Amino acid sequence: MTPNRWLILVAGVLVQLAIGAVYAWSVFGKAVQSDQAFGWSKAKASIPFEVAIGMIFVGSYVGGRIQDRKGPRIVALVGGVIYSLGVILASFADGDRFWLLILGYGVLGGFGLGMAYIVPIAMLQKWFPDKPGLITGIAVAGFGFGAVITAPVGQRLIEASPSLPTKAFLPLGIGYLIAILIGASRFRNPPPGYRPPGMAPVEAKAAAGRAGAAQPSVAADFSQQEAMRTPQWYMLTAILTLSVTAGISLISVAAGSAADIAHYSAAGAATLVGVLGLFNGGGRILWGWLSDRIGKMPAFMGILGIQGVCLLLIPHVGSAFLFAVLAALVYTCYGGAFGTMPSTAGRFFGVRNAGAIYGLMLIGWSIGGVVGPLLISSLIGENKAYTLGFTAVGIVALAGMAIPMFTKKPEHRPTSA
Repeated sequence: MTPNRWLILVAGVLVQLAIGAVYAWSVFGKAVQSDQAFGWSKAKASIPFEVAIGMIFVGSYVGGRIQDRKGPRIVALVGGVIYSLGVILASFADGDRFWLLILGYGVLGGFGLGMAYIVPIAMLQKWFPDKPGLITGIAVAGFGFGAVITAPVGQRLIEASPSLPTKAFLPLGIGYLIAILIGASRFRNPPPGYRPPGMAPVEAKAAAGRAGAAQPSVAADFSQQEAMRTPQWYMLTAILTLSVTAGISLISVAAGSAADIAHYSAAGAATLVGVLGLFNGGGRILWGWLSDRIGKMPAFMGILGIQGVCLLLIPHVGSAFLFAVLAALVYTCYGGAFGTMPSTAGRFFGVRNAGAIYGLMLIGWSIGGVVGPLLISSLIGENKAYTLGFTAVGIVALAGMAIPMFTKKPEHRPTSA
């Protein structure tokens, strides 16, 4: 009996909720900078987050290749356990054991996160070939919503032990482990030749296309090596890299920026980070759905353009409301790139090897995830030069709009070298 694909979708969202807690780092980063805790600099406090994001690509590459051969369940379970144990290990870090935070939250947490993240994205495209943009948007929306839960809960846990904020990672890590074990246990690929009820066979869709009916253009299945011999793979990866760089620059300093620019309290900034997670998650659904209707490249132009304009404006607003609106737009577009890119890669290269192809493409997430926080933290510095930092990143995002203007679906698979 074929499993209910909607229950598998729910299981995928549950796993993404647990690993998406990484986006609440700014709450913990602000706490470890406090003189009441460790008194670390802004740059030092950003390193665990940067290492975690940098390791995501390694995990997604490994997980994507194994999933295409061994199936999704084992990869998600192994990745989820590594991620959760890494977070638990981070709970033993203190002012003298910074390396534990790097190893646990950064190396193990980021690697496990990458392994678990790629699984539902590749798996659900096979279960929902009739709704690729919307479903991958929903799948990764859970990742964006993870911070909605973790930010306020984490702040409460930090306030219970303000001199040792890393203690908060112990109950959080246990909670993540339970959620991942429940969700990943339901993962599986559809049977060979699976077609959702009501979806026309490929031959019928092709005939309809020849007759002039509007049909989505789906690529033949490229291998990973074939995809990487096309300029389109590199152009899509560049688009993802630039969007990540722009959005994660704000995400990495969201709590501190809210306090310094718009005068939020510590609790208010933590609440805002949690609320912004709703827009990160919602943007993945919104832009994934919208890209199926307006086209993938127009969607990416909007994603980069809106982020760029908002980043230019953020340091000039003193209003808490306007800061929240601009930040929400950045989060929406940042999430939108992750909601749109998996179905774009599937449209360009097919879904049979989606785990390996998109998993490798997530190197853009790691590059942007390291460059963005490093760039913004170094430009802002201890003098709190927010105008310089956000202006530089905003200009990068606006310049990136040129890439989707010239990116088109491959016309054919490359010949063997």
